[in-house]
Amino acid sequence: MDMIEILKAVLFGIVEGITEWLPISSTGHMILLNEFVTLNVSEDFWEMFLVVIQLGAILAVVLLFWNKIFPFRFREKQVVQKDIFVLWFKILVSCIPAAVVGLAFDDVLDALFYNPWCVAIALIVFGVAFIVIENRNKTMKPKITELRDITYRTALMIGIFQLIAAVFPGTSRSGATILGALMIGVSRTVAAEFTFFLAIPVMLGASLLKLVKFGFAFTGDEMIILAVGMAVAFVVSVAVIRFLMGYIKKHDFKVFGWYRIVLGAVVLLYFALS
Repeated sequence: MDMIEILKAVLFGIVEGITEWLPISSTGHMILLNEFVTLNVSEDFWEMFLVVIQLGAILAVVLLFWNKIFPFRFREKQVVQKDIFVLWFKILVSCIPAAVVGLAFDDVLDALFYNPWCVAIALIVFGVAFIVIENRNKTMKPKITELRDITYRTALMIGIFQLIAAVFPGTSRSGATILGALMIGVSRTVAAEFTFFLAIPVMLGASLLKLVKFGFAFTGDEMIILAVGMAVAFVVSVAVIRFLMGYIKKHDFKVFGWYRIVLGAVVLLYFALS
């Protein structure tokens, strides 16, 4: 196994762990990084790796929010936490739009939109949207300040915004769902937490789909690259999630909007000149 390839996997894991939870598009960054740092793997493995590396990031959410997402308390009188079961039903409702489109048009969407130009445009458009929405929300109080206050209708609306991210790489799954939640009156903290929880079934489903298409036919080198990328993504995600939850208690998301705009402009300029 070439050590250079392992170091590349570490780099991709770092980028995945940082960008999966910040609303700046993990897939977009991974696609752009691949333009400059390319893994020495087959095209089929790369397409699978781009999605399955996110499983490491999922484990970070499970670790940090275990008490909020696991519905059983075996040492308490009330063994089953009904409110957590209800939350999971709402999460599943949010998954429906992206799941339907993803299963039906996964290959078509990859062929049409997984390229640097579409990524750059999505970065800029949603960057502007974050700034506009946060400016609008300055004088407004959120209507939903607790996870239990999210209704099935609200969950479905957030799921529709997630659908945008499923179609256009560079939008950011977390960015789309957080932005959608802010637009309909969800507080920043609740929007972020619901987005984290929503990622669990979404990423598990997407990863399973990619693994089935790939065929589970890994070489030893491919297994090492995937394992290293996932492990690094997990460690980095733990730190990033903790940072983000502390950050949004005192700040808004506009800084991420400006970052998206600048990055998108740089990418457009780079590919225009090259």
